[in-house]
Amino acid sequence: MPDPIVPTLNLAVLRGHLSRAPEEVTLASGDLLVRYEVTVPRSDERADTVPVVAVSPPAHARGLDAGTEVIVLGRTRRRFWSAGGATRSQVEVLAEAIVPARRRAGATRALGQALATLEAFAHQEE
Repeated sequence: MPDPIVPTLNLAVLRGHLSRAPEEVTLASGDLLVRYEVTVPRSDERADTVPVVAVSPPAHARGLDAGTEVIVLGRTRRRFWSAGGATRSQVEVLAEAIVPARRRAGATRALGQALATLEAFAHQEE
């Protein structure tokens, strides 16, 4: 009998402030890649700074200022590239949604998506 499929989950939810203004890069495909740096405070330790990227994000997720509080929904990935003859890598969050926290409806929608994903995963486990 084959092994049962083990459900997997890769979900990242962040709430923090942009450490710097987003950087926009146009890819060879014509898509727009936006790089963010999100700092997430922790009550008992130093803050975590998390690299986040989004491919062709909506207009409200571009042109944000440093210090803007955001909610990010996405997944983690490890990206590899060559530089100076060496292979380098970085773990980052690939954003499906990045919403300024002040946009209550959008923030609530993003958090609702995360909750729905967790609930679907929990039902797979049953």
